[in-house]
Amino acid sequence: MASSLSSIIDVSKPSLHGCIAAIAFNPTAWNIVARNEYRNKTITRIFGGNARYGCYFLALCIFSAGIVRDSLYHRALLEQPKVKLLPEPFDTLVPAVLFVLGQTFVITSTWALGITGTFLGDYFGILMDHRVEGFPFNVLRDPMYVGSTMSFAATALWYERPAGLIITAYVYIVYLIALQFEGPFTDMIYSKRESAKAESKKEL
Repeated sequence: MASSLSSIIDVSKPSLHGCIAAIAFNPTAWNIVARNEYRNKTITRIFGGNARYGCYFLALCIFSAGIVRDSLYHRALLEQPKVKLLPEPFDTLVPAVLFVLGQTFVITSTWALGITGTFLGDYFGILMDHRVEGFPFNVLRDPMYVGSTMSFAATALWYERPAGLIITAYVYIVYLIALQFEGPFTDMIYSKRESAKAESKKEL
């Protein structure tokens, strides 16, 4: 059992450890930072009270950390055992289609939400006027996380690294955990806004 497992994943590689750490770090850190921002306005104060500039700064940090994470994932894959996963021509066709679909979900969801909607602007008090219901949100509830997971899987299949598929499953679990914290907190923020609107109408 141990020998068969070692034939698809080499757990001794530091690149694998770094990749796993980065995958867990990113959503954890941004949730902590965003919640602190909601309660204490730390980043907003750094930018002289301009919440939008603070959100753009956080967006840059999140985007940069994502690039580092993807780079670590790529490096980790190249140091893992290579095993034929799909027959030709599916070995290139399937990962290519999967990657295009995944990136389509990521890019279109970012386009629909905008910078502040994508990068935790609601924690800065920058709330959207209404819920986005068009594509890709009419297809998936969390298209950005699903699309990102699909891209991880596509890369693993392209490089024929079974370890990448194990990492992909780990990515999806991390995202599911993150959503357990993000979803209710975001709902609370918008619920508070609606309650405030209702109160203001009563006063009128």
